[in-house]
Order: sequence, then C-alpha cells, then structure tokens
Amino acid sequence: MAARERARYWQYAELPGVDLLHAHYIRKTFSRHTHETFVYAAITEGVEDFHYRDELVSAGPGQLALVNPDTPHTGHAGVPEGWTYRTIYPDAGLVQSIAADILPVRGAVGFTQPVVDDPYAAQLVVGVHRAAEEGNALAADSLLRLVTARMLRSHGGLAQPLRPPRSAGARDAARARALLEERMTEPPTLERLAAELGTSPFALLRAFRETYGMPPHTWLTDARVRRARRLLDAGTPPAEAAVAVGFTDQPHLNRHFTRSVGVPPGAYQRERGVRG
Repeated sequence: MAARERARYWQYAELPGVDLLHAHYIRKTFSRHTHETFVYAAITEGVEDFHYRDELVSAGPGQLALVNPDTPHTGHAGVPEGWTYRTIYPDAGLVQSIAADILPVRGAVGFTQPVVDDPYAAQLVVGVHRAAEEGNALAADSLLRLVTARMLRSHGGLAQPLRPPRSAGARDAARARALLEERMTEPPTLERLAAELGTSPFALLRAFRETYGMPPHTWLTDARVRRARRLLDAGTPPAEAAVAVGFTDQPHLNRHFTRSVGVPPGAYQRERGVRG
C-alpha cells in the first residue's frame, strides 16, 4: 500500500521564498516538527489528522490546514485511503508584507485557526500549484497573494507565542535551547544540561515542553532537520549534511528528514534543482 504514495517537494524560481508540496500519503506519519515558514495545505482528497500544539484536528476536501511558523504539529491519515493535498510554504516575511497592506495591525501576524473550511481558498492554493507547473509566473504570484490576503482577513491576527517567556522555568528553557543549538553535534544529557543551568532534570523537561511544545530531544531532532535543509539548499551532499548536524549517518538523516519534510533529502535536493 505504501508504494502508492507519492510526493514532490519543489520550488518555482519565479516564486522566491515559497516551497511547494504535492503529495498523496496513506501510511505516512509526520513526527512532531515545526517550519520556519507558514503552511497552507489544501486537502483535495481524503482526510488528514494532525496534532496542532495540543489539539487533534482533521482537514478534508475543500478545507485548508494553516500552520504558523515555529508551531509544533504532526500529520497522519484520518481515513484508510489516506489523503492528497497541495501545500504552499510561504516565507514569513512575504506573509508579513501582505499583512502590512491589508490589516490594521502592527507586529508579527499569524492564523488563529488550524483548519479553515473554505473551498474557494483551497482552489486558490491548487491554482498556485498549477500556475507554477505551467510556468505562469504572473498567475502563480497573483493567486498566492490573493489566498494569503483572504486567509489573513478572515483568520489572521497578531501572532501569539506558545508561552510567554516570563517565568524562571521559561528562562531556563530558553537557555537550554540555546545550549542545544550550540552543541547540536554533541548534545549533553538532560541531567548534565539541567545541572549546568542549576535546575533539576524533570523541572527542565517540564519547562521546555511548556515553552516550546515538545521535549528537548524532539526539539533537537527538529532543529537538526531544519539546519540540514539549509545545508542541502546550499548544495551540501546529504551524507555530509547528516554528520554536520549531528546525525550518525545518512540513513539516520533520511529517516528523520522524511518524517518532517515529507520526502527524503536526496529527492528534496533534486526537485529543487540544487547541485552539489
């Protein structure tokens, strides 16, 4: 059954700062992960279930799944036949620039709902894909801006962080995150990390999860994948990228990369036209 799955993760050169994914998944399971970009996923067939922060939600045909940058989420089939979708990953700066033109707010914006029932908006997302596939730059750019404006007007507002970093626990979590990013290739154990910060392992684990929506080890895997993507975009071969971010080997990178991005790192590079 898994052989029937297909996915293409790519870029259209005339839409800078935007990634595109067209996929059909049946047994695919996305691990808890984040994106640096926004996510607009238009479901065309089947149902996708996904955890958005701490809530399990579902999206079906004619609906859009909307995910804000740096927001933990998962993904898996909600029906036996799986789901098909076309997804746009627009850079946060692009969305912010559109918001500045249409919303009477100042500051970072975000979407207030993870699932929106809007068949017309879903068709606009499909239209962006089709225009990009046909090489119609004017249509692709126009439709992207139209769907972004529509979503921001109906479901946008000032972005809300997972947890305001005010408590001592949140400050410890922020320091732990910085240390993990700095020592990504040789991270300390939770016990050593907590001792270095002057707190207990359980207190740090709880504070980290409350602040960032996932425990430290899950956050570290997600951070490694995100850094690996930047290396792959720069032309680094997958085997070298794996070692550079702290994975033991390329198969280790392949497994985690596919569970977060949706395609293996080699396919990711090929479809985006990256050359080593």
